[in-house]
Amino acid sequence: MTVRSVTRAGLHRSCLLGLVISMSACRQPAPAPQDDGGVNLTVRPVANTIANIPPQCFTRTQDAGSKAVQNPCYVCHAEAPEPNYQSQPELQLAYAFPQVHAGSTTHNDWSNLFIDRGRQIAAITDDDTLSYVRGDNYRNQAGAIELTERLKNVPAHWDVNGNGSWDGYVPDAQFRFDAQGYDRTAGGKMTGWRAFVYYPFPGAFMPTNGAFDDVLIRLPEVFRQDRDGKPSETVYTTNLAIVESLITRRNTPITATDETALGVDLDKDGVLGTATQVTFDWAPLEKRYMHYVGQASTAQDAGQVHLAAGLFPEGTEFLHSVRYLDLDATGVVVAAPRMKELRYSRKRRWLTYSDLYSQSLKDIKEADLNPDRPEQYLGDPERGLISPLGWAYQGYIEDARGRLRPQTQEESQFCVGCHSGLSATEDGAFAFPRKINRGNNHGWEYWGSRPFRQLPDPLRTDGQTEFRSYLLANQAGDEFRANAEVRQRFFDENGAPRAAAFATLATDLESLMLPSPERALLLNKAYWLVVREQSFAKGRDPVISPSDNVLRDVDMDQPTGIVTPLPAPRLGAP
Repeated sequence: MTVRSVTRAGLHRSCLLGLVISMSACRQPAPAPQDDGGVNLTVRPVANTIANIPPQCFTRTQDAGSKAVQNPCYVCHAEAPEPNYQSQPELQLAYAFPQVHAGSTTHNDWSNLFIDRGRQIAAITDDDTLSYVRGDNYRNQAGAIELTERLKNVPAHWDVNGNGSWDGYVPDAQFRFDAQGYDRTAGGKMTGWRAFVYYPFPGAFMPTNGAFDDVLIRLPEVFRQDRDGKPSETVYTTNLAIVESLITRRNTPITATDETALGVDLDKDGVLGTATQVTFDWAPLEKRYMHYVGQASTAQDAGQVHLAAGLFPEGTEFLHSVRYLDLDATGVVVAAPRMKELRYSRKRRWLTYSDLYSQSLKDIKEADLNPDRPEQYLGDPERGLISPLGWAYQGYIEDARGRLRPQTQEESQFCVGCHSGLSATEDGAFAFPRKINRGNNHGWEYWGSRPFRQLPDPLRTDGQTEFRSYLLANQAGDEFRANAEVRQRFFDENGAPRAAAFATLATDLESLMLPSPERALLLNKAYWLVVREQSFAKGRDPVISPSDNVLRDVDMDQPTGIVTPLPAPRLGAP
């Protein structure tokens, strides 16, 4: 894709997931350098000590009236292949929370789920909502990254270590992508970030439940250089394909590549020729290995970078923006320019399979010895919270005026929980293992204007399709079973599947992923109210009406009503 700018009508993770994002519309004036948005990161109280357990885990899986049982839990808690030693299908069967409150009951501190904001939502006009979500809170009027400019003179209340500078991630992605998904500056220089398309994770992160998102990956500079230390797009492209093969554990199609120039037999055919795929063939105990290319190959031989199936190399970074919902000129729901959040992660150190297994045993021992002790995390809001898997997680979220500001300790704890202890992830990552390998660019692209249109429901390794399986297991399109649109679209008044709707879903994921324009606006308004209140610590899900299918209090090891755990097979043809 040639580098191009994306107008407001284009940045849509709909209206533009795929084009370059210059984000020039509705820009806001740059704030005063010392304006901290009223947030003090140097004082780090955590009111909700189990903020690492998301509100979805308090879902009432058994209907109060009919006693029918749904299972949204399996997508996060099931068996997992090594080196993910967080297999936990038993968590489908009972609410196994630490008892941090008095007695044998855990109170649900995600109180935003239960507030009736109906009158407040009704008081916000559609025009005001669209004007807000179409505002660009990433760039200022001069076209510079607004938050980056603010961090040059870091507010005192954000300077956790008091050294006068910001030591966390400083936003540097330009959101200006070429045809291969590479992010570039206005002058055409690569930033190292690369966009890819992926299947949304079933549940809350489907756009029908409130947000579009995108994910970029960046490998360290050594992966972007040839053996002579010179920048090489071919080397970087090949190394990213190797990482994709390792994470998905599948052969990865690539553009025809000269193996002789790289010095690596990518397709494992025994000769150095022209490869059209990276063949996954990693079994060290059987003396079968894989190799990076360029300077990364030299560093790998020297033990400075590492390679293993299911693991990213040390220094890998991810950038994840979460966006409001917008409407294009035809009324189709698309991604808005305005970011709700900008999430960042970096792999700080390499852990072997043995290291990760030992860590899982430590976790089990700690849970047995101190069952009522909440999870503890190292790090801070400035440099990120550290997961047991060796990653640092740091995030930015809107302040009351809609500008991005750093998350507090408690707000960050919410993020790191899911990335450090679920069977659903590969090395803590959700999106990259779900990458779609399609087209001439093999899925390396930013989202297009209709990203899910005519995109088929993906096959799992058990031969079942993913989103059909989720809908049937959960009888709903979200964990809270609060998305009435999806229920009515796919099930009749008796709960029976609508055959025509499921037939459409098989070849067109848009039928599930996109809400109606009316619902999209309601979701925007509900979330905007949370932004105004700055009440993220009480829950950041957009709640149109109080959640009926969420427990306010949970007894120790209270059964969910689910009798037999469901498996959560990985994506990929059987």
